[in-house]
Amino acid sequence: MSISSYYTPTKVLFGKDAELKCGQMVREAGGRKVFIHFGGGSVVRSGLLERVKKSLEEAGLESFVCGGAQPNPRLSLVRKGIEAYRREGCDFILAVGGGSAIDSAKAISYGVPYEGDVWDFYTAKAVPSKVCPLGVILTLSATGSEMSNSSVITNDEVVPNDKFGCNSDLSRPLFAIMNPSLTASVSAYQTASGSTDIMMHTLERFFHSGESFEYTDLNAVTLLKTVWKHTLKALEDPQDYEARANIMWAGSVSHNGFTAVGNPTGGDWSCHRMEHELSALYDVAHGAGLSAIWGSWARYVASVDYSRFAWLGKEMFGISEKEPRVAAEKTIEGFENIFRSFNMPVGLHELGLDLNERDLEALAAKTSWNGQRTLGNFKVLEQADMLEIFRMANRN
Repeated sequence: MSISSYYTPTKVLFGKDAELKCGQMVREAGGRKVFIHFGGGSVVRSGLLERVKKSLEEAGLESFVCGGAQPNPRLSLVRKGIEAYRREGCDFILAVGGGSAIDSAKAISYGVPYEGDVWDFYTAKAVPSKVCPLGVILTLSATGSEMSNSSVITNDEVVPNDKFGCNSDLSRPLFAIMNPSLTASVSAYQTASGSTDIMMHTLERFFHSGESFEYTDLNAVTLLKTVWKHTLKALEDPQDYEARANIMWAGSVSHNGFTAVGNPTGGDWSCHRMEHELSALYDVAHGAGLSAIWGSWARYVASVDYSRFAWLGKEMFGISEKEPRVAAEKTIEGFENIFRSFNMPVGLHELGLDLNERDLEALAAKTSWNGQRTLGNFKVLEQADMLEIFRMANRN
């Protein structure tokens, strides 16, 4: 077994009304003036922002609010946040929201102590060496950014937009406050898209080159089944606390590295990188973009190891087909049916896109950096491979 690593320093406070402890958590982390970063009006309308500010005030802390984080978080807001953080003399960032607010806050935490352009970290021109301390109050189960080392930012200052990620353990939040009740107001579409993203974080890690632990693989299956079961429950009854709690915790575990222990490559991640370019150009929901691509990717690469798909299908769906190739196809169909049960797309047309061959070629060129990079390791994808996967997804 090759060397792999697992590092999860984030302290988790999980349960009802957990957000009321945020002042205490920030104070224990050394914060004195808190930069509260959030997204849209739901944080305000629900009264969550006022509860957060009150908790900070009761702990003797000052605060400054900076809203506006959007899905596919924008570099332009990150730049404004960096400027405001410095101007206001803040010393701690508290992200209140889902992955967009958290990723935006992570980018701000990179940029404040850096003398250069924060975008340098996302284009690999620089590596973070220092960050501002960061905590999270989670309101959407999806990206797992509340415990992960990654953030993804869209550069809305160039045409077409670029969307790149930066991975650094320095960006792992010091704490994550998780109250499943805060996700009860999330729309059915956002809930389903978030759950799809959670499942994809595990599937991306499951399919990789090399060996893996049986324990890790079985945990992956349990996580996938749990999200499947409880997403359907949450879609039927948005107020189902048990369902929301299971999805929330699965989202964190799915992307904090646990489902990759024993896997030295960390996973394949081709679908995520292809979707990043899709959402950069067409501003689609990340989870929906992933479900629209995954089946086509899976069919394209399955011949590398049909048995890997077959094992997953047996554990997930009870598929007993002895011919690995047939079992692999049934497994892929099984996951597509899960996505359909969430009302998620399994092709680009279902995503609402009407792309022609020229559009697909542009997508593949952008994803491959005009042939300068490959994707994945389960099967290494060249630009021509990416184009064919996009074509396959466009036929669905």
